[in-house]
This record gives sequence, C-alpha cells and structure tokens, in this order.
Amino acid sequence: MSFPVSSVPVHPLSVLSDFRNDFYAGLSRRGDELFELVDALLCTDGPVRTLVDLSLAPEHRRGHGSLYDGINHGRLDVSRLRRSLASLPLPRDSGGRLRIAADISNWLRPDAPCSPQRLFCHCYGRGRGNAQMIPGWPYSVIAALESGPTSWTAPLDILRLTPADDVTTVTAAQLRELFSRLAKEGQWSQGDPKIVVVLDAGYDVVRLSYLLADLPVELVGRLRSDRVLYFPPPPRARGKNGRPPKYGAAFKFADDTTWPTPDRATAEHTDHYGEAVALAWNPLHPALTHRAGWEDHDGELPIVEGTVIRLEVDHLPGERTPKPLWLWSSATSATADDITRWWHTFLRRFDLEHTFRMFKQTLGWTVPQLRDPRAADRWSWAVIVAYTQLRLARDLTDDLRRPWERPALPGRLTPARVRRGFRHLHHRLPQLAAAPKPQKPGPGRPPGSKNRRPAPHHHVGKPPKTNARRNAGKDQAP
Repeated sequence: MSFPVSSVPVHPLSVLSDFRNDFYAGLSRRGDELFELVDALLCTDGPVRTLVDLSLAPEHRRGHGSLYDGINHGRLDVSRLRRSLASLPLPRDSGGRLRIAADISNWLRPDAPCSPQRLFCHCYGRGRGNAQMIPGWPYSVIAALESGPTSWTAPLDILRLTPADDVTTVTAAQLRELFSRLAKEGQWSQGDPKIVVVLDAGYDVVRLSYLLADLPVELVGRLRSDRVLYFPPPPRARGKNGRPPKYGAAFKFADDTTWPTPDRATAEHTDHYGEAVALAWNPLHPALTHRAGWEDHDGELPIVEGTVIRLEVDHLPGERTPKPLWLWSSATSATADDITRWWHTFLRRFDLEHTFRMFKQTLGWTVPQLRDPRAADRWSWAVIVAYTQLRLARDLTDDLRRPWERPALPGRLTPARVRRGFRHLHHRLPQLAAAPKPQKPGPGRPPGSKNRRPAPHHHVGKPPKTNARRNAGKDQAP
C-alpha cells in the first residue's frame, strides 16, 4: 500500500489507521499476538521493565505464553514494513530536502553465552576515556531528521550486524536500498535536492562516499582531530619525467600552520552554542592504503575528494573549553549556504540519541532476555512500529502532564507524553486482532525430569577483517 506524500492535506488519524492496517497485513504468523503486543507497548503506563508485564495490559487479551510465542515464532514481512515506513510523510527542511542520519546502537548481552552471533560492542563507561568492549548485538538504525530542536525522528530501517559483516559495506547497502525505496514511494524524484546523510566518527565516511558516488546524496561525517589530508598536486612542470604525484600539500588538523586561507568562512549566533564559526577548505582527500576496508580493492586506490569543515563554538553543555569539530563532506565547490546547511544537519544528528533513549528506557527495547537473535529482530521491529505510531499520533493526543511538569506548546509533545495519552486514542483506531480462543496450557516438562538437551554455547564473534589480519600475522611468523 502507498501512503500520501504530496502536499494535499491528509488527516493524521487516517494516516495512522492506514499504517496499522498495513502492519497487520504483513503479519503472517502469530499476527494477532504481535499486533496486540504492540498495542500493549503503546498503552502501558510508565517504562517497560519486563516483557511479561505487557500481557497484563487491557489491550493484550492473551496470556503471557502467547506473548513469548509471538516473539519467538511469529513472522512479519520486513520488506513490506520497510516500504510502509518509506511511504509515510517524512520530515524535511525548509527547502524540502530530506535529511537522514545513520548510527549504531548496541543491545548488550554479556551474560548470554547461549545466544549466537554476538559481537564485541564498543561502550563508554563512567568517566572520561573509560571505553569498554561488551558482548552484544549491534543494530544499525537509519532515521529521517526533523528541523529545529526536537526529540523526534522518523526511523526508516533497522538491521542487526553479524560477525560476518563489515560495517561500512553493510551501511552502504542499507543506504542504497533505502534510497531505492524512497524513490519508488515518491519521496525523491529527478530534480529534487540531494539527500543529506550525516554520520558519526565511527563510520568511514570517505569509503562510503566512494561506494555511494552514483547516488544523489551528500554525505557529512565527523573526522578525528588528528587526521591528515592532502590538497591536489600542483600542475606538473613541462619536461619533467617520472610518475606524476598523487598528493599535494598536507593539511594537518592539529597543525594550524598547514592551513591555507579557507575557501569559505561563515559565522552565526546560536541560542545553545553561542557564536559558531565554520571554516571550509576544498578539495581535500586522504591518503588511502590497502587496509582498513580497502584490502579487497583491485588496482590503484582512488582519489576521493571532499570538503573539510572546521566548526568552533563558544560553549558546549558540560565543557568549559569546547574542542573544534571537524567534518568532511563528499561534495566539493560548496557555497556558504551549503556549509551552514551541513553543520546544522550534523548537529541534528544528536536527535537520534533521544530516539535510542526512548527505545531503551521507555519502550524497553533491550529489556527482554531473548536467546534467538531472530526473536530480537522481531522485537526490534515491534519497537519501531510502536514508535512510528507515536510519531503519527503526536497531533492527536492530549498533554496528560504531571503536576510538576511544564505545559508543552501545541505540537511540541515529547514521545513519552504522546505515549501517555495514546490509550485514550486507541479506541478510535482499527482493532484488527481477532478475539483469543480459550485453550488450556500445555503439560510442560514432567516434574522431576532433567533437561537432556542443553543449549549450545557460542563464542563472541569478531569482524572478518580482524580475523584475516590476525591469521595473516600468524602465517608470517617464523
């Protein structure tokens, strides 16, 4: 089914009802249970502490055994759900441009040796520089960003990374498939502005720019402050022999003596950060080597040029002397408006952190102690569907604020406040799940018997390129 994406006004209730109908149509096994599970997730008061507590909600008319059966053995059409999310009305900036953010959020499972396909997930501990590697399931999430300060995003896709996946390659394929769906659903057509994709420092934005060079997208990613990039080489002198140079003058982020006069410079006063000054140089490119994702590249390594932006603000929350932010864009010959738009969009990327916090702290995304990663994928999609219904209902619910909370402006309800009033909207929405059939519980395991089929234990996996480098080092040892 296709949702309206034109400028014709559509009532939010009809859009929400159509999305619920399409979601239910994609449930081919244990569909009634999964549908009521999402309703219970939307209508339960307070944060989700345990998965079984959702079976006590009035909207969940089945028992707790049916709840776990739906999560472990249900089936939903993920392709159809992805198309439904791509066809919904999506937020855009003032120029009608789509802005997309990609990030990885970890479902930590340190005490689950019976759960396969776990990876070591990078997490930050308490205190500065206390990074930890904890086993878990990393999920790559892509969402559309809104304009202005808000805690809302529009999730479009979620994908679990396995030990056999390379993050950059998987993200490139994920973005390519997403762009194909957006174009097919009429969200982007020929002549529209390019889609801006923002990434954090954990992504190889240069390699992603090379893999997605044929798409009408502008990638903006953060770089470390110790990087060294190069300008194009000067014109070759006449009569000089030998191989032409690939690199020109070095541009060192940590050495301002290597910075020439910037090609673009903008200054803007912001409410949260004070004076924001952005300097831009282009074209610049890194010196690539046959490692860190380029091991399998055949032939000579390419020259991937882009624009480097140095953003400096007066103050940041929690920091006395904020460090400058280094950004890299896949576009060159940028104007001052492009520079401003890029760093504004990158700052909006942090709205995705609010979405992850809503997933984990309120909707209980990482609460269930699931063994099968396929069950974790079903639950993850259920959380995405629930959050999407909250986004579509943000203008349909009342502000049921607590006495100590400040009143929210019209249209400025947070996701948690919309969920607080969703139960009063639930009776106006299509109730598609059939009534449960009375049945008796199974006999279970006989008393006194032992489990003679213990679950197998699985080692925590590592990325394939890490194993290849480790094995290569062993082969070269004497």
